[in-house]
Amino acid sequence: MPAEDEELKEEQEKEKSKKAKKNKDDKASAQSEDDEDEKESVGSKILLIFVTLVIIAIWIGIFGILIKFDVGGFGSTVLHPLLKDVPVVNKILPDVQLTESTEADKYAFDSLDEATAYIKDLEKQLASAQKKNSEDASEIEDLKSELAELDKLRQEQADFENLKQKFYEEVVFSDQAPDIKEYKTYYESIDPDNAEALYKQVVEQIQEDEEIAEYASRYSSMDPKKAAAIFDSKTMTGDLKLVAKILKAMSTQASSDILAAMNADNAGKVTKIMEP
Repeated sequence: MPAEDEELKEEQEKEKSKKAKKNKDDKASAQSEDDEDEKESVGSKILLIFVTLVIIAIWIGIFGILIKFDVGGFGSTVLHPLLKDVPVVNKILPDVQLTESTEADKYAFDSLDEATAYIKDLEKQLASAQKKNSEDASEIEDLKSELAELDKLRQEQADFENLKQKFYEEVVFSDQAPDIKEYKTYYESIDPDNAEALYKQVVEQIQEDEEIAEYASRYSSMDPKKAAAIFDSKTMTGDLKLVAKILKAMSTQASSDILAAMNADNAGKVTKIMEP
């Protein structure tokens, strides 16, 4: 019996030993599987982080290209003022520094004296421009005054022509008025001495009137500005009475157009001569 008990104990010990070994092997296997799962989990996390970084890098690259080529003006108008002084980052900005540099160089001064001199020069230019504007305004006012005077002269000329025409119709060329040549006959019949002088004056007047009428016809057919230029010449301004006679012999419209195109001073003098 003792021998059997001993064998039974040995078998139990062996069973325990086998179970312990099996448990140990199972634990080792489980630990190994846990280690492998942990390694796989770490690898997956690293891969996920890498893919995320690649996607972010791609988007940053696309964004940088859009800024560099100034798509929509975002790079030059929004980011450039904010990032132009940030090292490295400003490399992605559009190339607009040249324009700014040129504008800055325009107002770059080496000393306060240079800046002061530049300001004084600008003040002189401003004063000159203001003076010119004032002179231009004064000249415009003078021209307006001359135009008003010319309009007045034109109206006076028209009134004079109307009065002259009325006189011719009612006195000289009316049905009751004698023929102008009868004035000549009358002068021939009076006292010889007086008649000679009067006759000579009448003949000269008739000839002069014919010449004046011829001149008037010529100048009336010319362009008013060209005719005015001739009347404003030194030759004609020396005999403004002749100019006045020629203009009197023209129609109201023709003489008014020429007077309007003449020098205002000369036109005023001629109009005074033409006054009845």
